[in-house]
Amino acid sequence: MVPVPNSPTLIYVTNPMCAWCYGFTAVVRRLRALWQGRLNVQVLLGDLNAYAEEPLLPEEKERLAVSWHRVQERTFLPFDYRFFKQSAFVYDTEPACRAILCVRLLRPVLTLEVLRALHSAFYVDGLDLKNTDVLVRIVSMFGISENLFLALFESDEIKQQLEDEFGYVDDMGATSFPSVFLVTEHGAEKLSHGFCELHELEQRLLQVMSEQ
Repeated sequence: MVPVPNSPTLIYVTNPMCAWCYGFTAVVRRLRALWQGRLNVQVLLGDLNAYAEEPLLPEEKERLAVSWHRVQERTFLPFDYRFFKQSAFVYDTEPACRAILCVRLLRPVLTLEVLRALHSAFYVDGLDLKNTDVLVRIVSMFGISENLFLALFESDEIKQQLEDEFGYVDDMGATSFPSVFLVTEHGAEKLSHGFCELHELEQRLLQVMSEQ
């Protein structure tokens, strides 16, 4: 799926409804800006509660709340904790992942920006990313045609492609998110497993590149 390019490619494995990814997307965006023209960044999507059908249990809410607080303490990003007052929220991340996949296919240059917008919509604005109308409204802000987006978003082909991507990411060894890999002649080499600061990510990137 990911060919070895002439210039280095960084693979960012993420999920729009992953709290640590919410914090880490800013790190990846800054790295891309610093390495503009010298590094390609590709976003791949990981399966985090995709296809969930049952509402969150109280103990699951507690674990999420702890995670949100930890991300906020580490990154100083805002969170809307009114989320935890909802009585029957189904934490299905598949629609949001499918939306990002559509954006990546339609306007790849916007992938990270739309990902950031989805993070903000969920964690700051408290919007339900399972709602197709919400997803359409967000991608439309970036100039993506509503009809074009919906035609792709609702197709069986895109649903299968997303499922295949979940499997591919799992085979890569990205078992938690965020994860970062560098594509080398030997395959995809892991740089980060979980959140790290910009200087740490850049140091690991330089180290792996120097070994090639």
